[in-house]
Amino acid sequence: MDGDLAGAPPQWGGTRNRDGQAEAFDAIGDRYDEAFPHKEGQVDGGGWLTASLPAGARVLDVGCGTGLPTARQLADAGLRVTGVDLSPGMLALARRNVPEAELVRGDIADLADGLVQGPFAGATAFFSLLMLPRAEIPGALESIRDLLEPGGLLALSMVEADVDDMAIPFLGNTIRVSGYLRDELRHVVTDAGFDVIKEESYVYAPASTDVPPEEQIFLYCRRA
Repeated sequence: MDGDLAGAPPQWGGTRNRDGQAEAFDAIGDRYDEAFPHKEGQVDGGGWLTASLPAGARVLDVGCGTGLPTARQLADAGLRVTGVDLSPGMLALARRNVPEAELVRGDIADLADGLVQGPFAGATAFFSLLMLPRAEIPGALESIRDLLEPGGLLALSMVEADVDDMAIPFLGNTIRVSGYLRDELRHVVTDAGFDVIKEESYVYAPASTDVPPEEQIFLYCRRA
């Protein structure tokens, strides 16, 4: 990833800086799905949840974006989907793509403050945690854990990168992202109260020329 460090990240529970993040995704809109047309890892992660949970189970999609493919996939399997996203533009697309889902605008950090009501049988966090500074990621994971029922499942993904709150060009806009190397990511997830059941990785080359190829890590987890 190229870019300059965006400065020291805020501490969990302190003042959050999301300047430009939602606005960037509002501007990107459905070009996001055009730039990332093949999401095999994400579809596989959603398939793991749908195969593991009974019809009618509640599932939380953290950072649902346009609703494609995950919220749509989960709803098609008969699960009751609640999606959360910071971007009004993305949520407008999600309402069109998954009209039966409950969709809530909010910051991931607000999950700890009653943004949505649990318990959920499962949750997804596909590439949404990377939008936070590292200092906030453990708290966000703990909030997701607390919303899950005992033994609840979580499928999450991150791009493997040793960066913290770094500004990068993204589809004609600038966003700030964080990442971990895979061993460190596993530690962060387990320290937040999850057992990692399975790990998979994919080399992904987006369709956009300004987004470089990336190594994607998917962790299938259970609330400990």
